[in-house]
Amino acid sequence: MKLRKITSLTAGLTFIAMVVTSIILYIVPQGRIAYWADWRLWGLSKEQWGNIHINTGILFLLALGLHTYYNWAPIMNYLKNKTKNLNVFTKEFNVALALTLVCILGTHFEIVPFSSILAVSESIKEQAAKKYGEPPYGHAELSSLSTFTKKAGLDLNLSMERIKAAGFTVESANQTLADISKKNHVPPQQIYISMKPRAGESKTKVIPAGKAVKLPDSPPPGTGIMTLADLCAQFNLNIKTLIRDLSKVGIKADEGLTIKKIGENNQTGPMDIYEQIKTASLGHMSD
Repeated sequence: MKLRKITSLTAGLTFIAMVVTSIILYIVPQGRIAYWADWRLWGLSKEQWGNIHINTGILFLLALGLHTYYNWAPIMNYLKNKTKNLNVFTKEFNVALALTLVCILGTHFEIVPFSSILAVSESIKEQAAKKYGEPPYGHAELSSLSTFTKKAGLDLNLSMERIKAAGFTVESANQTLADISKKNHVPPQQIYISMKPRAGESKTKVIPAGKAVKLPDSPPPGTGIMTLADLCAQFNLNIKTLIRDLSKVGIKADEGLTIKKIGENNQTGPMDIYEQIKTASLGHMSD
């Protein structure tokens, strides 16, 4: 066996593997969605695809290093001018360098078409969030059942009864949703669905009609893709009053637009829009 051939073939195969994993990671849902819904492609989870991408990338770099060593002479010829003198900044090198810089800077400054490529990925991820659903909060699957029910406003004992009634096994309130779902071979999301109140039932806390609820200090996961109307409904805010208050601070909003889109229209980020909504909502609570 020739090490030089093995090196070249390894570099080629790992390059193909990196292309495949890069495409998959380009379309994979956000982590909170993937873990919540136990997203998989060809039997592999988001984390497993990421691990494969990292390790094949390292193997590719090692193979590329050996490939460069074995082909040092031809590479040096690429950097020589017509008089055979070494000149790093040849026309070909300059073109390659320019293409690389354009890609890096275009991505950094979000210039078309580089921004469009990222926008497509973001759009795919947003569609996945709508398809698979958002967890009540980030990495909810890692919370114990007692902590999760408290944060979700559910009754612990009643939730455990509902889980068992749905045919799932739960041992104690100290089990995490991830552990329960793993032992029952279902996504954490399915365990949560089995805990949710049935038609005609209610959670332990009921929001009085017309009374606004204080928004969390940090936006809940998925807030960016929520419409203003959905956010107001979740926290019992008067949407007409809120839109009026936002306009007073120079923010144009529409109830059918997502928080992210409102930010884009006002040349700011969704976090800033959320902060403005939170500030305005405090006035609603004092009314």
